[in-house]
Amino acid sequence: MTNESNYFVHPDQLQVGVYIQLDLHWMAHPFSFGSFKIKSMDQIDTLKKLGLVKIRYIPNKSDSQPLPFTPPSIEQASNAISNAEIVDADVLALMAAKRRRQAQHERRQAQLDACEKAFGKAAKTVRSMNSQIHIDAKKTVAAANQLVNQMLDSLLIDDDIAIHLMNGNTLGDETYFHTLNVAVLALMLGRAMQLSREEIHTLGLAALFHDIGKNEVPDRILLKTERLNRAEQALMEQHAMWGVETAQRAGLAPSVLKLIAQHHEYCDGTGYPQHLQLAQIDPLARILVLVNTYDNYCNRNNSALSLTPHEGLACMFTQHKAKFDPGPLNHFIKCLGVYPPGTLVILSNDCYGLVVSVNASRPLRPQVLVCGHESDSENAIILDLEHENGINISKSIKANQLSADAARALSPSKRMNYFFSASESI
Repeated sequence: MTNESNYFVHPDQLQVGVYIQLDLHWMAHPFSFGSFKIKSMDQIDTLKKLGLVKIRYIPNKSDSQPLPFTPPSIEQASNAISNAEIVDADVLALMAAKRRRQAQHERRQAQLDACEKAFGKAAKTVRSMNSQIHIDAKKTVAAANQLVNQMLDSLLIDDDIAIHLMNGNTLGDETYFHTLNVAVLALMLGRAMQLSREEIHTLGLAALFHDIGKNEVPDRILLKTERLNRAEQALMEQHAMWGVETAQRAGLAPSVLKLIAQHHEYCDGTGYPQHLQLAQIDPLARILVLVNTYDNYCNRNNSALSLTPHEGLACMFTQHKAKFDPGPLNHFIKCLGVYPPGTLVILSNDCYGLVVSVNASRPLRPQVLVCGHESDSENAIILDLEHENGINISKSIKANQLSADAARALSPSKRMNYFFSASESI
């Protein structure tokens, strides 16, 4: 029985629908992947210009059979030799473009590394705030103000903002990632809605302290992975008012206290503790409840019950739309895109991918960590879909739908953690 990987064809036999695998180093050809299904005559022309005598193809992944092989005439062979310099020039131009894309990727990676460090530093500040609020309230509030100002300096100075998926391995205390996620998403949404710096600052402070009342909730309830019973839920719902009391003792402004009190109030009156309607809820609190709900959907205590970022947004927009102020909700979807960071996807070329960054001004063309079909160490690369012609996201999937190879290459986290940076102008 012939091994599927041992089929070879001459470049002249290629046609649209044939699945090929190039036995070349990734940087020795101009394509994003070393193996792919041919989708255009332009791809065939480029493949022919690589000067290969034979190309490996995979029959069971092909939609078409290779063309019959016709040996070139003496005249054709002579023309091929005479055109070698032109061919080389075309390939060199394509390779140069690929090197530029690789350099852009390396700059983005350096930017992401810096973003990871900033995320880790912010997470440590949040952890310290939670432990120090009852010991040194003045110092804790000062640290919170400094953190919000630092994030605002980045958000409001840079024109383009990219939202990144963080690996979440900086600290072991996942409890504080929720607080930081809510703060990051709230500030980002406030910026998108063109709120004043003062309003966004108030929103950021409230986000950092919105769950401070959970310090009074027993861990057996706070960390429970099963559904809370009625008594446990009643106790949990008191954390909003306990948070107000703690924040008040710390000297936070009344405008911040109001948002903490209302961060679980839904616009349809189904929230708590006062079951307020939309008109009764502070406009900034409507933003806070929106991002808080989203992160709770995506990062539940029982990770098996967590929604994917794509599912979380879809659920909020289709099933629970009445709970949220439509203005902030629409802005939120525009910021995160249809496929927010952390979303696992299948691309139009049948590769698995993980959305790692979204440019807030171009949310439909995110950056995706892609697992190709190769089995070597280079089978996970980052594609910027804004600059990849012909490759789109086909659909969102769950982690259990990944192949074993894709799961190893993409290593999807059980928690979604976000931070932002200036988006590199390309």
